[in-house]
Formats: sequence, structure tokens, C-alpha cells
Amino acid sequence: MTVKEKRGRRRYVVFKVSPGIDKGSLIRKANSVCGEGESLYVVQCESGMAIARCSPEQRERCIEIMLAADPGSIPMLTSGTLRTLREKFPELKVPSKKRG
Repeated sequence: MTVKEKRGRRRYVVFKVSPGIDKGSLIRKANSVCGEGESLYVVQCESGMAIARCSPEQRERCIEIMLAADPGSIPMLTSGTLRTLREKFPELKVPSKKRG
């Protein structure tokens, strides 16, 4: 059994968020909007952009939660990998660690 069969596939959604919002406050606002048994995982939030992770089936609900948590947010793109999102939005790139 592969990992994807156990935990399921994931989708990553990039949002343009209100200026000045940080990851902690975005998580608190999203959790206050979430219903029983729901949660939203915010992968990254900086430079006016945020990445949220969800299952493919929960993508629309993820967008609803983010729009309720931050009414000024705009969903930009959905992808199956963080790499693709970070290539399309360079401001989301994480500096790589130097080896050696």
C-alpha cells in the first residue's frame, strides 16, 4: 500500500491575502470559521500570499473557509505540489539550505 492510498492525495491552494496578515492570525481566523471536525492547514503565509493544504474533495470548502476568515483574500491557483506553486509565485519560494 502506498502512502497516497493511506493518507490520500493533497491539494495546495494559493491565496492573495490582506496586507499585514500573518500565519498565526490567519490560522486563528480560519479555525473560528471551521465547523465540527474541519480544519485548514496553512502551509505558509508571507508577502501577502498564503498556501493552504486540503484534500481534493475539500478544495471548495477550503476556499470558502479562507474567504470567510479573510474576506479580502483571492484564490489564485490550485496544484498538487508545492513546487509548482512556488515556481509560479517566486515570492513564496523558501530559501534552500546550503549543504556542506
